[in-house]
Amino acid sequence: MAARQTVVLLVAVVLSLPGLILSFQPSFSDDQTSITHRDITQSAILRKTAEVCRDIAASEGRDFSLTIDDNLTVNKVQKACSSSGTSTSPISTDAFQTALNVIYNSNANVDFSLALKPDYHFHDETFQGGRSIITEGLSSVKIVVKRGNFDSGRQMLGLISHILQDFYSHSNWVELGKTDPYSTLIRPSQPLYNLAGPNTPTCRSCTGNICTDNILPEVLRRGLLTSGYFNVDSSAKPDGKCSHGGSNDITSTKEPVGGINKDALKSSHGSLHNDAANLAVDATMELLEDIRVAVGDRVFLRFMGLSQTQAPVLCIIIDTTGSMGDDIAAVRKVSYDIIDSRRGTQQEPSSYILVPFNDPDFGPVIRTTDADIFKEQIRRLRPHGGGDAREMALSALQLALTSAPPSSEMFLFTDASAKDSHLKSAITALIETTKSEVTFLLTNVLRRRRRRRIVPHSQRQSDFTLYADLARASGGQAIEVTKSYISLATTIIKDSTTSAVVTVFQTELNPGRPDTFTFTVDASISNMIIYITGVSPLTFTLTSSTGESQSSDQRTGPLASFTAVGNLCRISLTSNQTGSWNISVNSSNPYSVKVTGRSSLNFVYNLMEAHEGVNSGFSLMEGRPTTGGNVTLLVTVTGSDTATVTNVTLFDSSGPREISGSLQSLRGGNFLVRFSGVPAGDYVVQLRGEDKSSTSMSTPSSFQRQASTKIKTSRVSVTAQADNMIIEPSSTISVPFTVSSGTTGRFAVRVSNDRSFPSTSPSSVTIAAGSGGKVNSTVTLTAPASTASGTDVTLTIEAENAAAADINYAVLRFSVAAKVTDLSGPVCQVINISGICPASPSLCASTQWEFVANLTDGINGTGIERITIRKGNGTLNTSTVVGAGGENITIVTYSASCCSQSVVLAAVDEVGNVGTCVGQATALTTPAPQTTTTSVTTTRVTTPSTGGHTLTLSHCLWISVVVSLLWK
Repeated sequence: MAARQTVVLLVAVVLSLPGLILSFQPSFSDDQTSITHRDITQSAILRKTAEVCRDIAASEGRDFSLTIDDNLTVNKVQKACSSSGTSTSPISTDAFQTALNVIYNSNANVDFSLALKPDYHFHDETFQGGRSIITEGLSSVKIVVKRGNFDSGRQMLGLISHILQDFYSHSNWVELGKTDPYSTLIRPSQPLYNLAGPNTPTCRSCTGNICTDNILPEVLRRGLLTSGYFNVDSSAKPDGKCSHGGSNDITSTKEPVGGINKDALKSSHGSLHNDAANLAVDATMELLEDIRVAVGDRVFLRFMGLSQTQAPVLCIIIDTTGSMGDDIAAVRKVSYDIIDSRRGTQQEPSSYILVPFNDPDFGPVIRTTDADIFKEQIRRLRPHGGGDAREMALSALQLALTSAPPSSEMFLFTDASAKDSHLKSAITALIETTKSEVTFLLTNVLRRRRRRRIVPHSQRQSDFTLYADLARASGGQAIEVTKSYISLATTIIKDSTTSAVVTVFQTELNPGRPDTFTFTVDASISNMIIYITGVSPLTFTLTSSTGESQSSDQRTGPLASFTAVGNLCRISLTSNQTGSWNISVNSSNPYSVKVTGRSSLNFVYNLMEAHEGVNSGFSLMEGRPTTGGNVTLLVTVTGSDTATVTNVTLFDSSGPREISGSLQSLRGGNFLVRFSGVPAGDYVVQLRGEDKSSTSMSTPSSFQRQASTKIKTSRVSVTAQADNMIIEPSSTISVPFTVSSGTTGRFAVRVSNDRSFPSTSPSSVTIAAGSGGKVNSTVTLTAPASTASGTDVTLTIEAENAAAADINYAVLRFSVAAKVTDLSGPVCQVINISGICPASPSLCASTQWEFVANLTDGINGTGIERITIRKGNGTLNTSTVVGAGGENITIVTYSASCCSQSVVLAAVDEVGNVGTCVGQATALTTPAPQTTTTSVTTTRVTTPSTGGHTLTLSHCLWISVVVSLLWK
């Protein structure tokens, strides 16, 4: 069917070079033994996520069998956290892996976009500056996560975790003999201590190539904290100060020569590399624990890409104008059916998003995890208004794309054209960036409506083409159906919102032609459905791996049953025979074919770009890859720890053209795939591999998967980098950007954001001859004073050539957060502990103890938002009174049986600061043996015991109340 172009690369892939390292290596180590930022981050996240799932399981009385150790994988943690005891549904790790990839990529990007900024690496003894970035970023993470803006939080978490991890490699914390993280780095209210002064010598020159004892003994004796200086252009540094070290660090050539970094095993202090990395893991876990307590366990899991159910988000974007009554009723019915039939099961949607639109209004975004709230919002939808037959469809879609999790599937209902069609390229950019699928359910779009306006046929076709183009770019579908049959078409929503739906094969032909398409059915896949969209006349023949066939004139046959509504044909396979199947389609009209199924086994990918210079390696690519240039993908297999990849191709059905990439296997199911000289086109990623986990046979099962979102090449490049990801209300941020191209001339510039914030930008830029093919400019973005803290805003910068034939973009996400002045957590004062617990465990259930404390956030604090039990199985009650100084005092009373004799309470204020109270019950020791009665009179309290002895006060030793206050 398709001509295949095979690319063989002879160039070795270098992920990072030891001599150029100025940090823990970003992603994958060159020697496969050094620990990278990605390793550190992954280890910390998997451990902390597993701990949270374990604690939730314990609170619900469920078993949690996963051992939390260094052998955790994404697949193991997902399965353990998703266990429902009886569910046999396939479990997808795609959302979890995708969320982690955002954090990994943001972490790694610090080494490329911020490589020469000392504060971001704790170079040059910048402890105050580095700590400020961490604590301000941490406050931002808590605020945006509590508002449900997880992607912004993940990007910020990646950035601050990189800085935190660098501290242990770039400072002398490990050399000082420290074995615990430096918690002050995430506690803005605590002072940094024992910092080496600016004129204090800290190092002596190394002897030979390996530095082991170049930190001055006096520095170590006094416990002074220092870090290495780093500069790629100058050897200047204060006299006597340590250098970072490495061939790129010019300061290490000046006395004292050498360095102290522990970035890799071959680094200056490489013998301490593992110690530094282990401390970095512990510190990252401490950071994650602080976020967990601030936002709550279940929100934390969603932040990490996990939910208590397996089904994806249910996202509806709907036109609410006057003629949409039938559509609204259909949306209401299918939403209610999904909610009512799946409530309390693993197939219940993980969250719900609703974005209504009209003219001129669109939104707001309604986002919730509460099914009843979503049902109520759907119930309130009423058709109203509408006059010129054009609505704000793309503005609503823009809100959905920036509000839903990455790789979501969303459904847009309308019967009108888009009034805001100028947003098409911005929407395409968001689709490609988020890898989301958009399916349009269009009723009477070609017939038009309202006021019976006569619209030229060409315009009616362009209305549909706009939606079809966006559907095609995303891997979704454009379904045309009459209003009377819209309820039948919504079956596709039920199909897509079940768990672990994967795409096996997808293509579209425009113009249409007869063709045969082959796809592989593997042992792990079930519930296979084929969707064909196209107008009549269209026929098909389905052939199984055994050669059995069924034609389109058989609605029910040996292989499948199918239904047709509008331009959609839905074919549900009744046979899951493994092996190679094919479907032959006969039509001269444009059509598409999509084959899906349910399976845990899938893959996710990111476009990467190579870097040379201060740090060599790969970082996440902005926008589209260059036409005719090399394309690099980082592919991660999900849902299996045993699967291997045998072939990855870029497939363009319009050619047709198929380009095979060269594979480099990395650790943890990751593969680097490189393609050379990729010509212009619209490509999808197809992957083939083998997996032993899906079959008991010794022979691996072959599988095939395909990504939905298109990869389009461009001869234009747009890059943008902001100095800060946080915008304060009433403030303006400047975003420098660069447009690059191999041709000179004028390029149109379009800038948009999903919050309608005020912004300024040039309408065009010009690449002049002799400019090196580049031109620089600036966009500004202003957050209005009324913007709530925790709001995120997505900025899209587009550049299009003069012929309007080529376009590229950069997409940046910012968080709006007011400056936090409340830096201290709530304060706890223990008032009383009452009750005496018996020594015998068998008697614990019959005895109660009580813990009473006052919690306050101070007169200038933001106030206590939430108090939770971190440890203990008792009951917590709270009440609030006003103190003498005018501060609010929360009185907490905790009571429990003596089977649970300790309690840890966490109090979180409005900005996410955490204070902790720890209490211990008063308990008797083991009873003393019975003694002979004498004439001495004693006061005796008789209590049954397992030994049958009588306990007397003269024979009892009391343990005093132990109360500790932990301020975080």
